[in-house]
Amino acid sequence: MRKTTFVVAAGAALALVLTGCGSKSENGTAAPAGDKASSGIASPFANVLELANASKQGTAKSKSSKMSMTMSVGGKNVTAEGLMSYDPANLKMSMTMTTDGEQSEIRLIDKTMYMKLPASEASQMGTDKPWVKISPDANDPISKALAGSMSQASEQSDPTKILDQISEAGRIVSSDQTTLDGQPVNHYKFEIDIAKSMDKMLASVPAESQAQVKELLKGKDIKMPAELWVNKDQLPLQITMDESEMMKAMGVPASAAGSGKIVVKYSDWGAPVEVTAPPADQVADLGELAKHMGG
Repeated sequence: MRKTTFVVAAGAALALVLTGCGSKSENGTAAPAGDKASSGIASPFANVLELANASKQGTAKSKSSKMSMTMSVGGKNVTAEGLMSYDPANLKMSMTMTTDGEQSEIRLIDKTMYMKLPASEASQMGTDKPWVKISPDANDPISKALAGSMSQASEQSDPTKILDQISEAGRIVSSDQTTLDGQPVNHYKFEIDIAKSMDKMLASVPAESQAQVKELLKGKDIKMPAELWVNKDQLPLQITMDESEMMKAMGVPASAAGSGKIVVKYSDWGAPVEVTAPPADQVADLGELAKHMGG
């Protein structure tokens, strides 16, 4: 399969899965949750489990938000913005992604992922239709790999799931109170143990690739730094991660690894999310295209 924008975007989605890696500890410098400070925001939680539970309650009420992301994938700069619904019974997403100046659009509805490609990329994939569909029950290797990574990525963009996984593989390093975009926030720093989070990090990756990654990282003690900002309602406003050390450990050249930093921002909690599938006559099935691309 050619290295199209589609593949790069899928890589970006897979990198979002990495934001589902995380930490668990009741140690660290976070102060106990207590009386509200003069800013109107409560003191930071002492452990990540309490933080995750409080954030779940806020997110369950809001159910949706706007989301934006900046990151680097394979040396390419990627930005994305859109709307996401975190209701587990009705996951929906509408996102526009730009990779080195080329724009694509992604929609998730009824467990099916659709991607709108630039005309040049569609031509490379052997279709004149602007959209490709990744069916959750597709049997070809390309569709299965991308459907798994992108579907899980959309779920992992749910910040409560991120916090759940943060509770399993590391520790809180520190916390403080500050402002972000003019709002008072609690700011947490985490240290993530990659070895402990490996299985979840690679859950949607094909078995062969999982084995390769695990072999590359075998015996290596890698801690990934991450940060989280939450508002007075315990709703996440920003999450950052730095994958550069993991990329180096995997032998990824610096020119291809980029900075390895991911920034995800959440805003407009509770915003309505309306997503519709593209017209059927404008959609090509990735599984069918894969047959012609040797996938």
